[in-house]
Amino acid sequence: MGKCYAILLLLCLPVFLQAQHTQKPVLHGQHWMAITGKPLAATAGAMIFQQHGNAVDAACAMIAATSTMWDVLSWGGETQALIYNPKTKQVIGINALGVAPTGATPAFYKQRNMQYPPEYGPLSAVTPGTPGGILTMLAEYGTKSLKEVLAPAMELAKGYPIEAQTANYIQEYRKWIAQWPYSKQLFFTHPERQRVAPDAGEIFRQPDLLVTLQKMVEAEQAALKKGKSRKEAIYAAYDRFYKGDIAQEFVRGTREQGGLITLEDMANWKVHIETPMKVNYKGIDVYKLSQWTQGPAMLQALNILENFDLKGMGYNSSRYIHTVYQAMNLAFADRDFYYGDPYFPPEEPMKGLLSKAYAKERARLINPEKNDTTIGPGDPYPFEAKQNPYFDFLKTWGHTAVYRPEEPIQGTDDPFLKTFQSGTTSVEAADEEGWVVSVTPSGGWIPATIAGRTGVGLSQRLQSFVLDKKENPFNVMEPGKHPRVTLTPTLALKDGKPFLSFAVQGGDSQDQNLLQFFLNVVEFGMNVQEAVEAANFNSYQMYSSFGIHERKPGGLTLQQNTPFWTRKELARMGYKIDYQERTSGPINAIYFDWLHGSFWGGSSNHGEDYGIGW
Repeated sequence: MGKCYAILLLLCLPVFLQAQHTQKPVLHGQHWMAITGKPLAATAGAMIFQQHGNAVDAACAMIAATSTMWDVLSWGGETQALIYNPKTKQVIGINALGVAPTGATPAFYKQRNMQYPPEYGPLSAVTPGTPGGILTMLAEYGTKSLKEVLAPAMELAKGYPIEAQTANYIQEYRKWIAQWPYSKQLFFTHPERQRVAPDAGEIFRQPDLLVTLQKMVEAEQAALKKGKSRKEAIYAAYDRFYKGDIAQEFVRGTREQGGLITLEDMANWKVHIETPMKVNYKGIDVYKLSQWTQGPAMLQALNILENFDLKGMGYNSSRYIHTVYQAMNLAFADRDFYYGDPYFPPEEPMKGLLSKAYAKERARLINPEKNDTTIGPGDPYPFEAKQNPYFDFLKTWGHTAVYRPEEPIQGTDDPFLKTFQSGTTSVEAADEEGWVVSVTPSGGWIPATIAGRTGVGLSQRLQSFVLDKKENPFNVMEPGKHPRVTLTPTLALKDGKPFLSFAVQGGDSQDQNLLQFFLNVVEFGMNVQEAVEAANFNSYQMYSSFGIHERKPGGLTLQQNTPFWTRKELARMGYKIDYQERTSGPINAIYFDWLHGSFWGGSSNHGEDYGIGW
């Protein structure tokens, strides 16, 4: 009997193994889906859905919760989103990125012997964007009140059991935090001991932030009592944050610690509702925010890759890895030189950059036999019937910034890698009415400078500017200007209906991982969970958007189980390879199953990403 049972078990084992081919299961939902970077924040989205809110309401609740939980961002950071409106059948872009404050000029930083603005501290801050982003999204496209949507975040601000990841960040960056009095007071819950940071599971309380959130809700409720509409009342909260007593304390606390933000900077800043950019890849419309993000680089890479038979190469073959790597480098070289704030001159040549003809020209530059570490930006202006006003800069481009190609990456704790992949979080939400939201909120991560008694952490996004126009004439720092950021949510439509909604954290690696996720689904037929866990690869040939903007030409990270023959072939092509256990990136995604009328959710197996569906 025992022998028969053992034989039966062995016969069934392949079936068991086949069924368990991802570390986390696919999420299924019929009515709604909520996915983000923290389990409690996903629960906040679920709470709003259960109160009959739509996907915009739920997304706003999740952004507020992740900001309160310091999921590599805070309330002083920035929010950007893509929203599919089922009533108009259109995709909408939300630009809630802060701008350089008064006095933030290249001369100011050069006088302090800085090649770029600093990574941390008051002098790395743009104006806060996340509050305005949440309030604008909620007012324009949501259904619930601010009081309802902020309720989970306010509960978290009263106190929540802090995760080990966040608590350990506080301890790791304690020397930075100790420089800023309001940060020290908040984060050092045990100043009497060697570990000044909270313990994992300790109830972490933020009374100052709670008061700030209460003031915003009070402004909304007072406006409603005066007979204002739901939208007008939410914008009353907006005004209190950016023009009222919250703004006054925010500015006072920032300037007390050496920051530049003024009351005029706060009052003059605004959210932009935009038309996003798109390309069509084999019948699928892929949408990205415009050139104030790195998003169009993924669109450029798709245009280039349309000229190759990727499926025929095979998933993660040496030929596939090489081709996609080269396409990314071509697209990111253009990003590094041509992307900037569309609201400031000069005008970026986006029509040329996203043209199929330009992509074909760039595709011809790919050498099938070796990596090209010298590749630089192209010239898209002829594809707009114009002359390139910065053609002379292209001749010397790549010689002004720091790069250390001979220093290999030393594991996931490598300082270069931690800067290059400087984090954010992601928020994905969808509902049965048809609303879809994809967001990559970020900024104000630990170690953050807290702005006075507001409990709000300052953004660190100024570091993404350049100070020398020879590096990028479109992204030179100027007061009132948005820096070109890495943040890049994605929506894809097929046959005019939502197909995929996806985003990822990870700095300059974001669109690399999102590109491969998309190809995993479209070219190789993976389901959404398989695609978020699949082995990706990363290039470091583009310039980092953080720190001293380093790069490592030829650097290639592979998943550690990559076959020997693939490693050998890529090394022959000139790549400097390192290996990691997980390389997919912390991607969160939703697939829309129109055949069965349901959602498929994929949530990263990297860290604390979590989803709930119903």
